[in-house]
Amino acid sequence: MDQLAPDLRTMVRTPLAEAHVAAMRRIGRERLLEAGETLIDLGDPQEEFFYLLDGEVEALSPVDGQRYGDGATLGPTQFFGEISFLNGGKSLMGARAIAQTRVLAVARRDMLDLMSRIPEMSDIIVSVFAARRRRMLESNQAALTLIGADQDRNIRRIAAFASRNRIPFNSFHLEDHEAEELAEACALLPRHPSVIFGKNRVIEDPTPRKVAEILGIDMELGRDQTYDVLIVGGGPAGIAAAVYAGAEGLNALAVEDLTIGGQAGTSSRIENYMGFPTGISGADLCWRGEVQAMKFGTRFAMPRRATGLEPLEDGTFCVTLDDGAQVCARSVVIATGVQYRKLPIPRLEEFEGAGVYYAATDVEARYCRNTEVIVIGGGNSAGQAAMFLSRTAKHVHVLIRGDSLAASMSSYLSDRLEQDPAITLHRRTEVKEFQGDTQLTGTVIRDKAAGADWILPTGAVFVMVGAAPNTGWLQGHVDLDENGFVRTGRDAGGRSTYETSLPGVFAVGDVRAGSTKRVASGVGEGSVVMSSVWAHVNA
Repeated sequence: MDQLAPDLRTMVRTPLAEAHVAAMRRIGRERLLEAGETLIDLGDPQEEFFYLLDGEVEALSPVDGQRYGDGATLGPTQFFGEISFLNGGKSLMGARAIAQTRVLAVARRDMLDLMSRIPEMSDIIVSVFAARRRRMLESNQAALTLIGADQDRNIRRIAAFASRNRIPFNSFHLEDHEAEELAEACALLPRHPSVIFGKNRVIEDPTPRKVAEILGIDMELGRDQTYDVLIVGGGPAGIAAAVYAGAEGLNALAVEDLTIGGQAGTSSRIENYMGFPTGISGADLCWRGEVQAMKFGTRFAMPRRATGLEPLEDGTFCVTLDDGAQVCARSVVIATGVQYRKLPIPRLEEFEGAGVYYAATDVEARYCRNTEVIVIGGGNSAGQAAMFLSRTAKHVHVLIRGDSLAASMSSYLSDRLEQDPAITLHRRTEVKEFQGDTQLTGTVIRDKAAGADWILPTGAVFVMVGAAPNTGWLQGHVDLDENGFVRTGRDAGGRSTYETSLPGVFAVGDVRAGSTKRVASGVGEGSVVMSSVWAHVNA
């Protein structure tokens, strides 16, 4: 299966050409470092791109402050940094000079502009940055450490946020030796579930938003800046719109409620998307698109949820976010997608994050290793989840309300489910109730065909049934159909296929009424809509 980036240890690296360095000299400045002097500290804003002219620099592990990785250092013709530089995030590791070193420092915004004008240069830098992020994800030297995710649902939510956004993190059980050492270093006594940044910075009352603030990926937003286009939603359609907005030279911002990738990002394996014959995870596919968009200058802010839309008299729009902040733009692209419906099961919300899940990724799979697992649903997402979980679970039980799998499920997937000995399909069944105190321990299942109930001891139930559009914040401003999906084009009086009833506001992807609910179609709509957005902005 394809990965999110090349392997840094085996990739063939191409140095920047002399012409690239000359272009950086025209807009940058030289900086002289003495041996032992800091180039950048862990958690510093990445405001400059650093290219080594001569000397030697070592990257520093955020865990212990010593040389990072296998001891490799950076020398002349190499550059420091990783993918968070593109979005203006904080540095996930420090760096210092080993010997007297000269670096060429270029302001981040100037560097991004240069990269957009010299694609060959951009390709070299982005490839190395992405490979470094993959190396950080695969190492045990991440800046973010989670303790007790197996016992605390809040820590578990942060683990899901980090994992789906491809943010490197370490995770330890409370009883692990590493957790004991960290607890002593951070004075976490008695030891309890915690989130730590670097060696000893404890994040109090941790949430995904607080983690995003520390990493610099939430952005400070306000009405002091007006964007050309605001893209609300970071699923396949939103990411595609972000890529094409940047490529068209529009000043674009994308805001996402929780994780880049949306519902598609929770898919453990996508096999029918063109260009990936061996398949790719939804999170990796969407992360690649995010990097591509950032390369063109589009900014991303998360976790930020839109709660209201206000059309202004001058033709611009202000979107209110869940923290009260407002961001304004000359046009808005709605790409908020859909969310799985919640089933009317007693105590469902009580066990959310503590045994009931709405995504099946590596994070959730850790909590149900060698146990019985339930997947509720008969569509593609449920099928992919069952196949993925069957690798590590003792057995996967797929509960189907009707007599057969949904007609929307791809035939190759339904055939695999039928033949996999680690998966059992239970037709005409549904969950009646959950059991457990603070953690799910069992599920009562109703067999409608037999008219009887049975109990399955399990600590993991994955709910993947139906979908509802995320459009509550749009009511009263754009036309919605009877199911809450956004009407566009002729049905709404729009001037183009994807324009809503409100000129300058567009909708693409799963949230749009009449759209085909597939990753490829979402990407197509997000790409195509930008021509209409560009025409509106430049009218």
